[in-house]
Amino acid sequence: MLHADVIVVGSGIAGASVAALLAATRTVILLEGEPRPGYHSTGRSAALFSEIYGNTVIRALSRASREFLQRPPEAFCGGPLTKIRGSLFIATAAQRRALEEFAALPDVAPETRPVSADEVRALCPALREDYVAAAVFEPNSADIDVHGLHDGYLRECRRRGGMVVCDAPVHALNFAASNWTVAAGRTTYHAPIVVNAAGAWADELARLAGIEPLGLVPMRRTAMLIDIPAGSGAASWPMVIDIDEQFYFKPDAGSLLLSPADETPTTPGDVQPEEWDVAVAVDRIQTATTLDIRHLKRRWAGLRTFAPDRSPVAGFSNAAPGFFWLAGQGGYGIQTAPALSGAAAALILGKGLPDELTQLGIRESDLSPSRFAQGRH
Repeated sequence: MLHADVIVVGSGIAGASVAALLAATRTVILLEGEPRPGYHSTGRSAALFSEIYGNTVIRALSRASREFLQRPPEAFCGGPLTKIRGSLFIATAAQRRALEEFAALPDVAPETRPVSADEVRALCPALREDYVAAAVFEPNSADIDVHGLHDGYLRECRRRGGMVVCDAPVHALNFAASNWTVAAGRTTYHAPIVVNAAGAWADELARLAGIEPLGLVPMRRTAMLIDIPAGSGAASWPMVIDIDEQFYFKPDAGSLLLSPADETPTTPGDVQPEEWDVAVAVDRIQTATTLDIRHLKRRWAGLRTFAPDRSPVAGFSNAAPGFFWLAGQGGYGIQTAPALSGAAAALILGKGLPDELTQLGIRESDLSPSRFAQGRH
């Protein structure tokens, strides 16, 4: 039997980041069911930081994460975690109103500017002139070094004395005598607090603990890589996002990453791309651009798990003592990790939300799992 102050289940970006923070003052065991951390979601991210992506809670968490991502402590990773990319949100004539309403949002307007047809072509010459009727540009969005961020948190956890255990799927949780007993792999662990950072498996973990699930929905997201067209200068293109998020594409490590931005409800597991979603992505992007996509270098799918209101969940369960939810980050877990892990660690330690989050308008009730029981979603 192994004892700790906190057991964190799930070593993706959510679990790794909160474990690293808690390990500064508590003994922590980080359990991972797979042979390596971050296999299903963290390792399959499109890796973009944007302060205007997602709902209002996500956008606030992203803004609160900016400083860490742009200027991480030197000991954390030894180099920058972001590189300016820029994001171009585009609309057809039928989508123009949706783009205008988006650009007028009070926390979006200061971060974007409308761009002319000529500037659209300068930013991404592959976009068809007769397709894009309007566009706005977010100049400060950036690529994120996902591996550097995730590995930095894992390294920090270990450096502070945290134990990271892989190949340890949880198969039983029980609470008695002020402690949780967690059976994972062939070992039994004990702690007064369990953090449910199990991603797509978070509801399943709750069921093992005898706790009502929250209604989290794992969704499949498809992506693929193609060669950058010779002489296109595409390595410097911004990320291009359809305003209704029917597709996006961006340069990625010498290739172009394409996605139909699909959100297909699925069961937790090692999801694989469907031929239909791949074909949809190719069709939509060829319709919007002059790209001639004949060969895919690679294709894959990842999991994005959403709570019913599409905001993350961070808070103690009212149904069982010491059971803390940290789930439902959707596709925004990477860019919100510094702020969300800070919020979660503070709540676990009984400190309340950090001031930087409350100043951005985030309340504990915006993150609490009790918001679903109260029917407010």
